[in-house]
Amino acid sequence: MGVEAEKIEMLFVDPALFGCGLGRRLVGMTVWRWGVDSVDVDEQNPAARAFYERMGFRVAGRSGSDAQGNDFPILHMRLAAGEER
Repeated sequence: MGVEAEKIEMLFVDPALFGCGLGRRLVGMTVWRWGVDSVDVDEQNPAARAFYERMGFRVAGRSGSDAQGNDFPILHMRLAAGEER
């Protein structure tokens, strides 16, 4: 997991550990400890979008390409007001 300036930059969980609550705990810790309130998600990864939506994030915007200018649409997600995870 990587965090910078209230934004989750990356979060990787071994697929063998999916569903055990590790991702939820990591996101919850970053929200509580560092005030994280945003994350960018590859639009072509619906599982990641669904995960962050379960954590209380909502799509706030969209870019047609990633930060390097590659043709990968990115969803900009923000923690919904009043959400505490």
